[in-house]
Amino acid sequence: MAKKKQSKGLGDDIEKITEATGIKKIVEWTWGQDCGCKERKEKLNKMFPHSKKPECLKQIEYNFLDRIYKANSRVLSREDNQYLYRVYNRVFNTKKVSTTCGSCVKSVMNELKKIYDEYTEA
Repeated sequence: MAKKKQSKGLGDDIEKITEATGIKKIVEWTWGQDCGCKERKEKLNKMFPHSKKPECLKQIEYNFLDRIYKANSRVLSREDNQYLYRVYNRVFNTKKVSTTCGSCVKSVMNELKKIYDEYTEA
């Protein structure tokens, strides 16, 4: 049984869909093996990658997370909550909006904890 290859980006996703629907075979039958699909796939993967490497923490951000995780509190002040989201958005290049939703904040904290732990293990 063949192991499924992890998609690098949008190009791989489109290839999987065209293979599953049979479109790829029709295109190859009509235009031949060298229809330009491989080049388009690579270009789309570069333009729209799935995984971007997170940015490194700045010292001030590490210190903030260190204080938060060591306090082990279930409640964040409004200022800490907003700063937590600023750190998250910068590190993961996203635009999440600060919220008081418990599960949302926990998710953000868990993702940042993975980055934080890389620094504490080193």
